[in-house]
Amino acid sequence: MMEDIYIIKEGKELRCGYTTGSCAAGAAKAAALMLERNEIIEYVKIDTPAGIPLRLKVNNQEIHGGWASCSITKDGGDDPDSTDGMEIHALVKKRGDGLNVIDGGQGIGRIMRKGLFGNVGEAAINPVPRQMIDKEVSEVSKSGYDITIYAPKGEEISRKTYNKNIGIEGGISIIGTKGIVYPMSEDALIKTIYLEVDMIEEKYGKDNIILVPGNYGEKIADSLNMKESRVKMSNYIGDTILYIYNKGFKSMTLIGHIGKLSKLSIGVFNTHSKVCDGRMEAFVYYLALRGAPIELLDRINNCMTAEEALDRCIEAGYGEIVGDMSKGCRDRIRRYLKDESYPAEVIIFSMERGVFMG
Repeated sequence: MMEDIYIIKEGKELRCGYTTGSCAAGAAKAAALMLERNEIIEYVKIDTPAGIPLRLKVNNQEIHGGWASCSITKDGGDDPDSTDGMEIHALVKKRGDGLNVIDGGQGIGRIMRKGLFGNVGEAAINPVPRQMIDKEVSEVSKSGYDITIYAPKGEEISRKTYNKNIGIEGGISIIGTKGIVYPMSEDALIKTIYLEVDMIEEKYGKDNIILVPGNYGEKIADSLNMKESRVKMSNYIGDTILYIYNKGFKSMTLIGHIGKLSKLSIGVFNTHSKVCDGRMEAFVYYLALRGAPIELLDRINNCMTAEEALDRCIEAGYGEIVGDMSKGCRDRIRRYLKDESYPAEVIIFSMERGVFMG
């Protein structure tokens, strides 16, 4: 727990939380204190790189002669991710040589590819959390400790994260550069996308790269046998394609639902609904270019979903606008990249009607 801290985001007051790195540092310090004092402690205080001190509730305390262990519950505040509410444990043993040796146990992922924040084979405990753990236990004693960070539910929860895509297997990562979770930050997700692109470059080179917004796009890519060199870009089309282009990839292929790529076809490069909902505007635009009657434009403008709008277009004999949107996406991408000859392919699909090629 900590004294609640709030930020204002899009007119809303949102509560901050704390990272898995803060949980690991707090659990390690609490376990070291219990080992030194031979008594259970209920709360532990740590500092964070953000300059905000935390007073954390200690759970699952155990002392057994030469070692002690406990856990801290992750609190994501009003930005809960897949690790929110899970227990991050630390088991601490004395060394006596002044060194603090930090490793990961059950549920903590292992780095399987170079290029991440550590060496291949090491536990996925990022540099800042390692520094936090080292600092906090050193305040307890300078004698040195063997410290194992573990998370019993880590392997299960890691399946809901991007870890496997970026070369971390077997569990979650212990992360956080500030120690504090600031709600609804986009930076971490965009950095994860960049990291995935880097891993694709390392593994497959700089030929074609396949971009999908999410899980449905992945399923369509699988059905088209496009299983390699693939990155989830979420809503951040602009950030992703710029990074890929500047990395020197020779070409890209985007696969997405018509509801999302219709927005791109009229120049929307962040497709989150809070940024822009231009789906019906896109349909109206391309229908108007084909000379569709005003009555059809009115009907489309009143549709609630892209699937409904597509059905009405096809029923009225204007199914060709899917191809127009695909070309529009390609043109917008090239214009965005300031490279009119860049090879960018677009595959649009509908949940009801399947894949439209071309």
